[in-house]
Amino acid sequence: MADVSQTQVEEALKTYIDPYLETDLVSAKAIKDIKIDGDKVTVDVVLGYPADGFKAELGAKLKEKVEALDGIAEASVNISHKIEVHAAQKGVNSIPGVKNIIAVASGKGGVGKSTTSVNLALALSAEGATVGILDADIYGPSQPRMLGVHQQPESSDGKSLEPLNSYHIQSMSIGYLIDEETPMIWRGPMVTQALEQLLNDTKWKDVDYLIIDLPPGTGDTQLTLAQKVPVSGAVIVTTPQDIALLDARKGLKMFEKVEVPVLGIIENMSIHICSSCGHEEHIFGAGGGERMAEQHNVDLLGALPLDMSIREGTDVGKPTVVADPEGRIAQIYRDIARRMAAKLSLKAKDFSGSFPKIVIQNN
Repeated sequence: MADVSQTQVEEALKTYIDPYLETDLVSAKAIKDIKIDGDKVTVDVVLGYPADGFKAELGAKLKEKVEALDGIAEASVNISHKIEVHAAQKGVNSIPGVKNIIAVASGKGGVGKSTTSVNLALALSAEGATVGILDADIYGPSQPRMLGVHQQPESSDGKSLEPLNSYHIQSMSIGYLIDEETPMIWRGPMVTQALEQLLNDTKWKDVDYLIIDLPPGTGDTQLTLAQKVPVSGAVIVTTPQDIALLDARKGLKMFEKVEVPVLGIIENMSIHICSSCGHEEHIFGAGGGERMAEQHNVDLLGALPLDMSIREGTDVGKPTVVADPEGRIAQIYRDIARRMAAKLSLKAKDFSGSFPKIVIQNN
């Protein structure tokens, strides 16, 4: 019986296509080590995206591929993940304590962007990442209610703010600093200044992904984000309805113009399933998100149903991902979160933190 070579093991691993990276793990440089000891093989895999809910399935698939080789009696697969810092817009300074910023945007209000944002943040956390969420909607902050947080952030030095923790994610919102029913009657410059302060003055703690829940549209807040905030990628939330898609396209084109990569589109309220009879109905139309993704050459990250439990969960401060973690909808959110993080892992990395600072002094 001939010994199996590392090349043979790699070729076997290449036959498995990762559903989130859409390429094999050898080409994605996720295979870090292959140890061959007689008829036993150990494979070390380090993914660039969090995937705690997928590791068991992935490990079984890779084990099956390797054990199919002649001469291999047993294969073991060790899977971990390492989140890298990815490149953002040129000339924009990084935020201390934050590796990657993902902006969640929509062309218009009412498409479920804030609900999607909080569930994506919780889904990334459930997959094993350290996550923060910033509520950038100064006029209509939703995250305090959705996360069930009703306290003010503390400040240890009188200058910075400690993020509030809920369900193992860090969060910050203007809603923590004002009464829930107090309207923010501010002009544009005050809004953008408030956003910058909330982002920069919060002491984020080793966050892999900071989700920014943007207000709808393409106004001052979005422009500030593009010019002054290091955004690694953006996600567009829309419904299948033509009117929503029309405005979602504007949001997508805005990110293209400011050179922020769009990681994909999430179609919300794609289908309604009657709780009484199980009848499926496309209330807002069908296939709109998919058509938009094809037209603009971006990925459709996933489609979410119009379901009463999603609304009920956020209303009482317990979003779907934590209210029913094993449920079908929570699994859809987690699948979308893995796909989104995987798309980001394929983008260019930021190595600026690896280089020493050079200081020239005149003696």
